[in-house]
Amino acid sequence: MKAREATATAQAGKVKWVLFNSKTYATILYLLLSLPLGIIYFTVAITGLALSIGLTPILIGIPLFFGVAKLLGGIVNFEQNIIRQILGLPTPPVSHTPNRQSEAGQNWLKRMLGGFDGGLFIRNLLLVFLRFVTGIVFFIIMVTMISLGLGFMALPVVHIILMNEMQLDILENSLFSYFHIDWTYNQQYLLYLGIGLVLFWVALRVVNGLMQIQRRIMYVDEPYPQPSELVETQIHATVQPEYYEYLEDQPTQGMMQPAYREL
Repeated sequence: MKAREATATAQAGKVKWVLFNSKTYATILYLLLSLPLGIIYFTVAITGLALSIGLTPILIGIPLFFGVAKLLGGIVNFEQNIIRQILGLPTPPVSHTPNRQSEAGQNWLKRMLGGFDGGLFIRNLLLVFLRFVTGIVFFIIMVTMISLGLGFMALPVVHIILMNEMQLDILENSLFSYFHIDWTYNQQYLLYLGIGLVLFWVALRVVNGLMQIQRRIMYVDEPYPQPSELVETQIHATVQPEYYEYLEDQPTQGMMQPAYREL
């Protein structure tokens, strides 16, 4: 059953009919914004960590460090929610908040330590760094692929404009003339247009593939448990055996005891 649900979730975010699907163009916008957003995320993370380490001797760096950890978690959750919205994936259930009454008598340092998870912090820091790297790489790949497709499709229009306005023939020394292929301009236009459409379709497929890679990198389908969830799980696992042990130790009431007759 779980395998079927995982397969259905994995297929839910796949994009079909890329040329006429709004998810494809939403992904293009996301990857265009990924470059500046990745730079901002990386700059904020490095600056916050550097300031928290530098200001630790005067005790200001300690709350600043926990604030940076919270900020990194917010950045990762924000990116995961954006990817879910673009791909139409279901939103995970909201985690339960920790008990505020038990934290009322604690000082600020204990409250921050109670809500801090070292593994979650390292994971979020690595994800922000990967977000910075993939933002640059994916932006270059997407812009290059889409520019090639659009360039070939726009080549006939550009050639006609240059011929009429400036008497400049940019197709005079093309591969057709080099191999002595006697094609008219209209035939060359159709060929360039076909190549451009194919390259543009391939570029959209590549864009959707990059989005699937980003989806796996950001752990969209496998959310990391929050510290409050870990605490509640540990409490539940500790209390439940004690509850059953308590029931076993209690004498049975209201039940008929077997009567033994002396022989």
